[in-house]
Parts: sequence; structure tokens; C-alpha cells
Amino acid sequence: MGCCSSKNEHRASQIARWNATGIVALRHSNIKVLPDEVLKVNSYVRTIDLTTNKVAVLTPDISKLVHLQRLVLANNLLQSLPNSIGSLRSLKILTLDENRITILPDELGSLLKLEQLSLSNNLLTRLPNTIGKLRNLCLLNVSCNKLNTLPASIGSCASLEELQANENIIDELPESMCDLGQLKSLTLNHNSLGKLPQNFLKGCRSLQTIDLHCNPISVDQFQQMAGFVEFEDRRRRKFDKQIDSNVLMNSKGLDEGIDL
Repeated sequence: MGCCSSKNEHRASQIARWNATGIVALRHSNIKVLPDEVLKVNSYVRTIDLTTNKVAVLTPDISKLVHLQRLVLANNLLQSLPNSIGSLRSLKILTLDENRITILPDELGSLLKLEQLSLSNNLLTRLPNTIGKLRNLCLLNVSCNKLNTLPASIGSCASLEELQANENIIDELPESMCDLGQLKSLTLNHNSLGKLPQNFLKGCRSLQTIDLHCNPISVDQFQQMAGFVEFEDRRRRKFDKQIDSNVLMNSKGLDEGIDL
């Protein structure tokens, strides 16, 4: 009797805290599903963090959390997302690293306020074309998947500043990448790229950092691209500014560019 009473008091206290803060933090809690109690306080919840649990299926009822801004499900057992994920119209940050996701629903493109999408260490072979609807997306991390290209619609991600796609099997980038005028950082280490779109450096007029280590593209190819001189000037100014500001950097921090 006392044990049950203690558990009920703990749960009541937990729900009261969720209501007060709008934050549901259940890291390392050995849970397999989103607790029903979270859905009952839906008008309050702004952040859900279920990092490092055993969640294999995300309930379609997640759509009830219409004010949710941050959803973190890293290091779980997810293989897919429910179509209802598209109902989270207030979502700004979606973190799904280290799961088993093989496919994303088209409804992902309905997350019009999304600013950060992280999907590293999954089993994705493609991204939905609707990703181009994410006009507020600033960061996209799809490293360590099984992608061989990126959708042409990615060129419509007008706010994209950082794209990480290391350790995939990408052998070609869509021409629309040239439209990413706000892109500042691109990392594509350990892929199969033999070339970049012809006007990539010219079109990506904000680009300051590009990492292409362990790709078949050559330094000569890269340096002969239109816009290389302007890119090199931006890159140098970036590092000059960091050094002038006494920013401490190790050798890796200065090692940017492409391998032979």
C-alpha cells in the first residue's frame, strides 16, 4: 500500500513539474513508449527529451502536442515516424540521432517552423522531397546514413546555413544546391563525390567552410570551379577573425578543404 502510494505521489509530482515548466525530461528512464500522462498535459508541453531509452514506436497521438517546440528522441529504437508528426506545427527542433529509421514521412514537410533537424546514425536511403518546404531550416544533419544523393527540393531550404552529410554513399549533388545562398558550412567527408555542381561555389555566396575529405574529387577540380577565389577569400576572413578574437583552435579546426 505504501509503495503504491509513494509511486502515485511521485507521478503526481512529476506531472505537476511538467505543467509548471513545460519540459518533459525522461533521459535514461528505460521507457518503451511516450507516457500517457504527457499527452494529458498537452497544452503545457514545449519540450520532450527521451534520449537513451527503448522507444520503438512513436504514438500517432503525438499530434495532440500542438505547442511542442523541441522533440529529442536520440538513441532509441525508432524505425519510422507516424504521419501525424506533421501536425506539430510549432516544432523548431527535431533530434532523432542514433535510431534505426529507414524512411521519413512526406508529412515532415509540414513542420514549417522547423529550424534544426538531426538524423545522424540511422538507416535512411533517401530524404522526402517535401523537405524543400522547410524554409526556416538552418541546420540539417544526415551524417552516417545510406544516402546516395540529396533531393532536388533541398535548394528551396532558403534559410539553410549548415549541412552535415558525412559518411554516406553520395556520389552526386543536385544542381539546386547552388540555390543555397545562406549556406555557410558543408561537410561531406567519406562519400563518393567526383565533382560538385558547376556553379556551386558561385551560387553559395555565403559558404565559408567545406569538408570533402575521402572523396574522389581532386583539389585541382575544386580550385578551377567558378567562385573559388571568392570562397577562398571568405574562408580566410573567417579564420583571420577567429585568430584575431583569440579563439583557441586545434589542428583539426584549421584543417578544412579537400583531400587529394
